[in-house]
Amino acid sequence: MLGMGVGPNEIGGGSRTGALAGASGGQGRLRDEDREAIAVLLSVHGLGPLTIGRLVDRVGSPAAVLDLAGGPGGVAALVEGSTAADGAWRAMPPAVAKAIAAAAADRTRLLDQIARSGLRVVARGDADFPRRLIEIDLAPPALFVRGSLDALAGERVVAVVGTRRPSPAGRQIASRVATALSRAGATVVSGLAIGIDGAAHAACVTEGVPTVAFIGGGHERLFPPAHDRLADAIVAGGGAVVSEYAPLVEPTKGTFPQRNRLISGSADAVVVVEAGARSGALVTASWALEQGRECFLVPGSIDSPTAAGCNGFLRDWHGLAKIVSGIPQLLDDLGLAGVAALEGAPGSDPGARGSRGRSTVRLPSAKAVLSGRDPAMLAVAEALVHGAVIVDEIVAVTCLSVGAVLGALTRLEAVGLARPLHGRYEPIGSLAAADPKAA
Repeated sequence: MLGMGVGPNEIGGGSRTGALAGASGGQGRLRDEDREAIAVLLSVHGLGPLTIGRLVDRVGSPAAVLDLAGGPGGVAALVEGSTAADGAWRAMPPAVAKAIAAAAADRTRLLDQIARSGLRVVARGDADFPRRLIEIDLAPPALFVRGSLDALAGERVVAVVGTRRPSPAGRQIASRVATALSRAGATVVSGLAIGIDGAAHAACVTEGVPTVAFIGGGHERLFPPAHDRLADAIVAGGGAVVSEYAPLVEPTKGTFPQRNRLISGSADAVVVVEAGARSGALVTASWALEQGRECFLVPGSIDSPTAAGCNGFLRDWHGLAKIVSGIPQLLDDLGLAGVAALEGAPGSDPGARGSRGRSTVRLPSAKAVLSGRDPAMLAVAEALVHGAVIVDEIVAVTCLSVGAVLGALTRLEAVGLARPLHGRYEPIGSLAAADPKAA
């Protein structure tokens, strides 16, 4: 995978496997018993899409795999069924075969758990399975979905990812990128992680447009727990929270790299805003290139740890990875409608149409976001948008007293436009997407 490390459970090679070969017999929609069988199989630790596909190809259908596992000599039959006659791959470990047999015996409880979690099982062969994911290597046999997948059927889907420890500027860039993408008509997908992922999702929620989050564990083991309210907001806004893991599967260091292939595979392009030298966002970027998706990275200072991964990836994959030189340029490179310029961009005319005859996509100014608020709130908001993060900086920029700045920050917090973070302040909500260059 382009030199990047990969996780366990068969990720990192292989071909498109017919994981549902014979499940619907080529006739219409997937059978309910096969969809349920896939859900049960996905609850088995250590059983990945390649082995599920091999078993289905050999036995005939997912339901037949469970029937085989629950019958006499089921464990031995599973081991034999997963073995290639030409020795092209090794048989599954007996422990995994025993786990499949145990899951087959416990299928009623496992299916009840899925129902209690409020999830739908969307399998390959179902009409609403994301079409872009069908095209990738190691496509998941099924997805556990909370919410609606309709947004993934859109004309353009773009992933926005990055580090869990972003700079304040990185958070704002992620918010502005996600806002601009959504206003240009694209669906934004990400991984619901703390940091850049969360900022991208939150920007879409603020805009009132659907966004889709792929998580690295089961829905009942949501990680990070701090984003449970954001997950609720995503679903309430018409989007979805999606996993390829059964509800009780714990997230691990191995499940997140696997999850990342779904983020990139569900999109037409991936944008990495900030990433350290060993950031998981670079795994997503690597998957994107391997899957034939476009890959864009925001460069940064050579002295910034949060920019080291992006800068290094741009150097290592010159000609494949593309630089983000500005949000208007990014939208133009993505070929989105109405992207010729953004309000406040150098050389743009907010009242004119773009150079290619397309209408302008506009990000809000701090003044527009604070319309009707008091002057001190506006001054402090503009200082935050322009990168001031501590009270002393805001005082210096605004020439307001310390008391006036603290009061304005309190009022901005109250209306959901700013928040304190480890002694610093940052814009949130619609203010996070404000363009510092906008009039």
